[in-house]
Amino acid sequence: MRHTIIITILVLTLPSCGWPQSGITAKRAEAEYYVAAYARHYQVPLPLVRAIVERESDWRQCAVSPKGAVGLMQLMPATALRLRVTDRCDIDQNVSGGVRYVAWLTRLFHGDYRLVAAAYYAGENIVGRRGLAYQNPDVLTYVAGIRSAYLRQVDSPRPVFERRD
Repeated sequence: MRHTIIITILVLTLPSCGWPQSGITAKRAEAEYYVAAYARHYQVPLPLVRAIVERESDWRQCAVSPKGAVGLMQLMPATALRLRVTDRCDIDQNVSGGVRYVAWLTRLFHGDYRLVAAAYYAGENIVGRRGLAYQNPDVLTYVAGIRSAYLRQVDSPRPVFERRD
């Protein structure tokens, strides 16, 4: 019940926040709610999570990729199982699992969001072995897309995707 009230409030207030009226649906508002809540809970930058959702599923609740990834955050079956996500189309479960995975990758790669994005796309094993030497063109395009979506959302872009020495 509490979530229903909050989602209803979001649907009613988002258009006044500059969102186009026609683009707001109850499912999108629910997704935005969970993305913000889990980003805050797992201490992951909200613009990063939003960028991943935008890139992965374009905010479609039960998007399915040709490789078998499902949901807003496009969880693969093995990743969903590891994260205890039983219904990848359930917005709450999918976003919770996806953000937990991003938080884990952030710790694994010491806050280097380039590697986090690359590992989210290609898997942590290959990125963990090769790091920035992993030059797969699809991965580079994906990381650039995440970076671009991230920077569009922040008022003063911080160099979170820049080289760290």
